[in-house]
Amino acid sequence: MLAPHATPALSPDRVTAVLRILVLSTFVVLLNETIMVNAIPRLMREFEVTAAAAGWLSTAFMLTMAVVIPVTGWFLQRVTTRTAFGLAMALFFAGTALAAAAPAFPVLLVARVIQASGTAVMMPLLMTTLMTLVPPHDRGRVMGNITLVISVAPALGPAVSGVLLQLGTWRLLFLAVLPIAAAMAIVGQRKLVNIAEPQAGPIDWLSVPLAAAGFGALVYGLSGLGAGDEAPAVVPPYVTALVGAVLVGLFTWRQLALQRSSTPLLDLRALTFRHFSVALALMCLSFMALMGAFILLPIYLQEVRGLTSLQTGLLLIPGGLTMGLLGPQVGKLYDRLGAPRLVVPGAALTALCLALFALAGEQASPWVVLALHVALSAGMAFVFTPVFTSGLSVLPPHLYPHGSAILGSLQQVAAAAGTALVISVMTGRAATAAADGADPTGALATGVRWGFGIGAVLGGLAVLVALLVRTPPVPQQPVAPEIQDEDGTMTNKSAPTPT
Repeated sequence: MLAPHATPALSPDRVTAVLRILVLSTFVVLLNETIMVNAIPRLMREFEVTAAAAGWLSTAFMLTMAVVIPVTGWFLQRVTTRTAFGLAMALFFAGTALAAAAPAFPVLLVARVIQASGTAVMMPLLMTTLMTLVPPHDRGRVMGNITLVISVAPALGPAVSGVLLQLGTWRLLFLAVLPIAAAMAIVGQRKLVNIAEPQAGPIDWLSVPLAAAGFGALVYGLSGLGAGDEAPAVVPPYVTALVGAVLVGLFTWRQLALQRSSTPLLDLRALTFRHFSVALALMCLSFMALMGAFILLPIYLQEVRGLTSLQTGLLLIPGGLTMGLLGPQVGKLYDRLGAPRLVVPGAALTALCLALFALAGEQASPWVVLALHVALSAGMAFVFTPVFTSGLSVLPPHLYPHGSAILGSLQQVAAAAGTALVISVMTGRAATAAADGADPTGALATGVRWGFGIGAVLGGLAVLVALLVRTPPVPQQPVAPEIQDEDGTMTNKSAPTPT
């Protein structure tokens, strides 16, 4: 087990090389998460499927993430860094290759599930490695650089897909990614080092199906609520979401019981750290508001303002680039100023932008939308980097994988919940406006404004939670963890005990 606030025996250049490999690999897998957005209409025609069925290419990806991420806390403690990375990239590569050659829609859907399985391992692996390798006083800067990649990748997805679809078949979306994923996998296996030794331990097999069924049903049910009437189901979405919530409750009870006598699948003792719990609450509220905006903006720009999908993607890229490019600067400011001075103004700016979106009229200029989206992204940049850094920094190293898994799991739930909430409000208010005599475009614009209004309320709640954020103290003399050398031996360069 690593000592609290561990600093590695690796040289700074080697640490940079390890993190660069993981960051670039994460960029590749995250880019693929949103690259299908513009391909839905073409896939509907080619495979002769409905919009609801085609939408499963995105829903299944998110659903798989929700199912796999809770297990990563246990998994990352029991395999080496190289093994975890190799498995993640192998799954992603296999899924991408299968998708590129998919002869039928069900095969493509299975391929997306395989891709998502690899992606679900990469994010917690990156966060856990960062928290272990980077000393506390430098984590803000490094987390800021990682935010750049994590933010830019999803923003570039729709635009990249729009360009590739202009050039040829939808299979290019996967063929273009395939050699990059292969190259990253090969380089990673050669350059990565193993951080500490794996810890042998049993797995509670009852927790695995509880986690899979609970988080899966909850995200699926919330996604169904967000789909409105477009995807009627045999079981109503609210019933599925309720069953998922009950199963998640049982999973939580099981983990608490295991903490007293055995090894839990997901160690919830991370939630006993107040800084982490506050950061988690702020992340969930902010992500709900952000995902709501991401869903509403394309609807407004395409259905109300009449822009094409490619124009919409290009219009939204500056916001993603703003969030990414601000990440390193926000990280440096975090190391100097701490979390509260960044998080509170960032949350306030986010809430303000969402409120202005709610007040925007049916004929609002795309340039106004662009400016507000850039400002919204800047506000989020001042929230996410400090929240992730301060939240995870307070945990002892043996809880890093579990803290990362908790953040990742609830991020998927928050994304589904935010989408369901704003879409439900938008649909309901649009129907009311249409019943009152509004034309279809005007009714939809009214619904979109109400959806942004809900986002503004979530943003206001995030401001209140942001007031509780604190910066964890930084230890002066960290202890070095064990690093596996290239010959396979474990070394540990001792450091003075913290005073």
